[in-house]
Amino acid sequence: MKENFHLNRDKINNDKIKALIKELPDFCYDYFMALESRTSSLTRLNYAYDLRNFFHYLVTENAKYLDKKILILEDIEALEAQDIERYLHYLSYYEKDGKLNHNGVIGKSRKLSSIKTLLTYLFKKDLISKNISEKVEAPKLNTKPIIQLNNDEVKELFDVVESGQGLSQRQKAFNHRTKKRDVAMLTLFLTTGIRISECVGLNIDDLDFKENALKVTRKGGNSTILYFGEEAREALLDYLEEREINDLDDGERYPALFLSTQKKRISIRAVENIVKKYASLAVPLKKITPHKLRSTYGTNLYRATKDIYIVAEVLGHKDVNTTKKHYAKIDDDIKRSVADKVSLKDN
Repeated sequence: MKENFHLNRDKINNDKIKALIKELPDFCYDYFMALESRTSSLTRLNYAYDLRNFFHYLVTENAKYLDKKILILEDIEALEAQDIERYLHYLSYYEKDGKLNHNGVIGKSRKLSSIKTLLTYLFKKDLISKNISEKVEAPKLNTKPIIQLNNDEVKELFDVVESGQGLSQRQKAFNHRTKKRDVAMLTLFLTTGIRISECVGLNIDDLDFKENALKVTRKGGNSTILYFGEEAREALLDYLEEREINDLDDGERYPALFLSTQKKRISIRAVENIVKKYASLAVPLKKITPHKLRSTYGTNLYRATKDIYIVAEVLGHKDVNTTKKHYAKIDDDIKRSVADKVSLKDN
């Protein structure tokens, strides 16, 4: 059977969710079943972790629930807005299992969202009489500047990959073996805006060089077609030519497009480390990740098209407001370009 990265990942996530649900109050079971048809397995897994943390806080830190072994719906009914607000304060710094944990506004906002989603479900199902989470305001998120690469920095990045300059002797040995693969991956990120999970999940059969297209599995499991240009085509063909020689030497054809040095599908962590390795040498003052390469593509596409809806479609954003939030702030140059388009004297 053809290996399917996304199905395997979902199975692993669902197995983790099943184990976590056993640690949660009984009323959470139906809640997670209801979420299944409209959320990804990763979203549900994060909800499960967040709720486990919240309930643990209640029975270990909140005097109202202290030492309760099992929480029931009556306990949730007794929740007050202040209980959640105190939990958010607790999240700033807390110790658990001998480890100091810290949450900033992003971490607190996500955990509050997990609580709100559960309480909203229970309220809509008439399992609780009020939804006190509506009274809790989310922490104010500070707008961060978009970190991306300019054209010179992109060139520097590929120069490091091609030359190996600045790499340790051990890294150079790996670079010699993986250079074409790494160039192909980086080129895909920067010319299609592909997500890291989409990149890792690609199989060779997902490529169509007649159309210069590739099939990716988006968040939620839906498939879509992305198109690539000549730069990506050349990088992919160059890599696949090398792959074919290596596969013939092994007497085996591997379905995954990007392989590790152990001839297995490359992992998300490995791709993150590859980008970090090269980017730390090419642009040491910027913390570049695969998502920042995706942002670089989104930025360049927005500047080229001046159409936020095209950017949203290509990047796979379900809500164009998500795209606006990330990319609309880069349009100072576009605003400047239209400064003289309207003249009062011509009216």
